[in-house]
Amino acid sequence: MNAFVDGSDTALQQAARQLGDRLLAEHLTLCTAESCTGGWIAKILTDIPGSSAWFDCGMAAYSYEAKQALLRVRPETLMEHGAVSKETALEMVSGALITSGANLAVAVTGIAGPGCGLPGKPVGTVWIAWKRRGQYPHAEVFHFEGDREAVRRQTVAVALQGLMPLIS
Repeated sequence: MNAFVDGSDTALQQAARQLGDRLLAEHLTLCTAESCTGGWIAKILTDIPGSSAWFDCGMAAYSYEAKQALLRVRPETLMEHGAVSKETALEMVSGALITSGANLAVAVTGIAGPGCGLPGKPVGTVWIAWKRRGQYPHAEVFHFEGDREAVRRQTVAVALQGLMPLIS
């Protein structure tokens, strides 16, 4: 992934349009599982007219309970590793595909700030996972700079960018 990500409105809209065009051309659908972005990825995608042809659903799951119920994250995973972890991101993305009819999924979980940073997990720490149905999930950790909005914007941009290689 690029070290610098342009999270401007224009860049996010352009990335979403490009992704939607690719999904449509390949007859694929997408779902999102979001924690720290609170549905922003789903929003930027569904702002595109005609997105219903390739966008299946979006789940914003902030609490442990929501992650368990909506995304099938195991309680043991949350207790052992926490919500902001590789293990949770991988279970979120896999769970999103289990509970949806989509072909592709992206999941994000992180600490957008301004507070709540933890030892080893400072503000700006975000795990993003991607998966195509029938394949293994992939997750990466990012350490974004800036305020809450900047961290969330960068998360959305990287999440969208990371889906492109999964499309044929």
